[in-house]
Amino acid sequence: MYGDQETIRRILTHSGDTWAVVGLSTNEHRAAHGVARVLQHFGKRVVPVHPKAETVHGERGYTSLDAIPFPVDVVDVFVNSDLAGEVADQAVAIGAKAVWFQLGVIDQDAYHRTRAAGLDMVMDRCPAIEIPLLG
Repeated sequence: MYGDQETIRRILTHSGDTWAVVGLSTNEHRAAHGVARVLQHFGKRVVPVHPKAETVHGERGYTSLDAIPFPVDVVDVFVNSDLAGEVADQAVAIGAKAVWFQLGVIDQDAYHRTRAAGLDMVMDRCPAIEIPLLG
């Protein structure tokens, strides 16, 4: 498993409250839209990252992680597994504290690279499922 309960808890409670959600758009039928709303409900600032740079849930969007002009604590990844490793590498480059690959997003090499760079990482899990379980 790529994300033990202690790592999940640390990311959700101690890694910081600014979450860049890569793949978040105004499409309400996509999982990222609902997960971002849950994260906001639990006090996280959600920053949309999408090629269209749309404003979502009241937050301005950006075309890429390196276009965000303020620090990002956690990068939540809603892209195809084939693209996820590049996003993880970008998260390391911008100084994020943690990377979270959503359900179905799996790249074992990216997981190991990200951990080796000193970041916490969870893969194939959903923070909207995990955060309410913290109590």
